[in-house]
Amino acid sequence: MGIEIERKFLVIGESWREAAHKVVPMAQGYLNDLAAMDTGAMKASVRVRIAGDEAFLNLKSRELGHTRQEFDYPIPVEDARGLLALSVGGMVDKRRHYVQYEGHLWEVDEFLGDNAGLVVAEIELASADAEFAKPDWAGAEVTDSVRYYNLALATRPYAQWTQAERDGAA
Repeated sequence: MGIEIERKFLVIGESWREAAHKVVPMAQGYLNDLAAMDTGAMKASVRVRIAGDEAFLNLKSRELGHTRQEFDYPIPVEDARGLLALSVGGMVDKRRHYVQYEGHLWEVDEFLGDNAGLVVAEIELASADAEFAKPDWAGAEVTDSVRYYNLALATRPYAQWTQAERDGAA
């Protein structure tokens, strides 16, 4: 069984850009929506992602927080395009920037389209209590805030958020 231990932070400023060593365009959609997860009708999100010239089918358990079950399977890009056409909700388009910082790989997602203006950094850890250095461009932690999950962004994109939500309130 795959376990993902991930922490998520809002990004402050632009200084991370100069440290990025790789950028991959990504388009993803979901075969279920946030409502199916919230009601308990489904216990995992089902995501299709095209990342550069590769594609993946991903299932992630619905636990809130930094530790979840995750299963990721490579699939043909043509299959991914067909599955994306079956997606519910909107597409999530982003550029993922890979940044090394003090021994850890950070993934900085710069969202596009209906989520433009949102930039989030994620770090995957080997254990829930693993220590890591937080770069100065990593701001408030949003690991436990559902609205920053990609599934939520497909359902209710950043463009629909109130100013209070963008400022970090409720």
